[in-house]
Amino acid sequence: MPAGATETGPKPAYPVVVIGAGLGGLTCAAYLARAGFPVTVVEQHSVPGGYATAFDRAAGKFRFEVSLHGTSIHNNMPSTILAELGILNRLELVPLPEVYRIRSDRGDLVVPQSDPQGFIDRLSQRYPADAEGIAGVVHEMLAIHDETEAYGRQSDWVKRWTKPLFPLLNPHMWKVRRQTLADLLAEHVGGEDARRELAFLWGYYGLPPEKLSAFYYAVATASYLKNGSYYIKDRSQALSDALADAIETAGGELLFDTAVEQVQIEQGAVTGVRLSDGGRLSARAVVCNASAVTLFNKMLPPDAISDDYRRQINRYRPSISCFIVWLGLNHSLRGKLPGYSTSVCGALSPQEGYAKALKGDIAGVPYNVCLYDNLYADYSAPGTATMMLFALSGYDPWRRFESEYRAGDKAAYAAEKNRWRDILIGRTERDLLPGLSEMIAVSEAATPLTNWRFTGNTDGAIYGFEQSMQNAYMSRIRNKTPIKGLYLAGAWGEPGGGFAGVLRSGRRTFVELMRARGA
Repeated sequence: MPAGATETGPKPAYPVVVIGAGLGGLTCAAYLARAGFPVTVVEQHSVPGGYATAFDRAAGKFRFEVSLHGTSIHNNMPSTILAELGILNRLELVPLPEVYRIRSDRGDLVVPQSDPQGFIDRLSQRYPADAEGIAGVVHEMLAIHDETEAYGRQSDWVKRWTKPLFPLLNPHMWKVRRQTLADLLAEHVGGEDARRELAFLWGYYGLPPEKLSAFYYAVATASYLKNGSYYIKDRSQALSDALADAIETAGGELLFDTAVEQVQIEQGAVTGVRLSDGGRLSARAVVCNASAVTLFNKMLPPDAISDDYRRQINRYRPSISCFIVWLGLNHSLRGKLPGYSTSVCGALSPQEGYAKALKGDIAGVPYNVCLYDNLYADYSAPGTATMMLFALSGYDPWRRFESEYRAGDKAAYAAEKNRWRDILIGRTERDLLPGLSEMIAVSEAATPLTNWRFTGNTDGAIYGFEQSMQNAYMSRIRNKTPIKGLYLAGAWGEPGGGFAGVLRSGRRTFVELMRARGA
């Protein structure tokens, strides 16, 4: 447990409400419950997890993963968090055969598992003129990662007393604070093609290198390179269920199919929440794992925050969203295709790919194919296979359907969704798997509006607030808000999105809450 968590004892007079059962909210709630706080998690959906969930089709014949390809929860702070909560040993983490496979106009590039030097060697063979710079940037990202891990394990006391020495004690973290990913790459590597492939994971953080925080990319990418990438067996729902169980075992409560409509404030402090069923929960603290845009613009009384803070919130942009096609196939494909997770980007640069995603150019945007059956033998039922086709998508291409969608009139929306689905299936058939369309037994698709429906995220954002330079790392919105007792946790707060990011966020919010109580 974090410092101070075990010394506080039960706090029956300090009830806490967590809005949203995504991984950040569940993590914070699990810490609170284990520390003796009465905690209630309120979730609008019928299951815990947010994007870390799964769903069935064809009477359970196919069980589809909502979001996870791979996560770096291994030998790092996120794995420590799960160990502190007593659930790490309940999860079966399956190592991916490789971190990533990129298919471009220069051929396939396979990013090896837990082997930074192997990645350096493979990329250097492709771009020998940039070999020294490639090694330099990878080693720099590893150094940033290692400093971040060490800093995250320090107690609050150590952080406070060494704060003036932060630039000296953490030179790599300090240097990268004002750099975009493009800045970091250009500092080491001259060749544009080499820089493009070093930015291979930009889509997982939702911005191209010119806009993306170098710090956030470096920490996450170095963790993949160093610690490997893992899948949570049998689906990411196992992690969400384990966190929910930890909350309930420690005396906490989860309310499903219920939304928080208002956070109630008196004299500048949280007093409770009003629920969609007309009920009310008293609270001395509220932790919001839902959209921060919705929280500050719709859930609070109009005068609860200053105009300056509201303007600050409204300057931050929700991240990009996505379009997903899930396919249940009537053929087994295990071992018949190379790779587990393959990104197809052709000759596009990250900037070009991002622009196509924002416009909704599904025929040209980079996309990813995840063949889950190449991970372990019994992922799908015998004689079948499970695939996910994934592409980033802006919200604007779907905004014209918003009013009708929310009113339940989905005819025009469904036609457009099916058109996108067919295009993405056709591209996959042409680029990777001839005959795919003849194998499909079940298909399902999701758009940014689907994401909004199941998570409530503004614009269907998949990474919370985007990791731009005005809202990342040292400039990231704080989890402790100006309102006494009101906190953020999850992708909308600090440090940001991704499985590892939101686990860190939930723990960080717990520590903030304990600090506010003087623990």
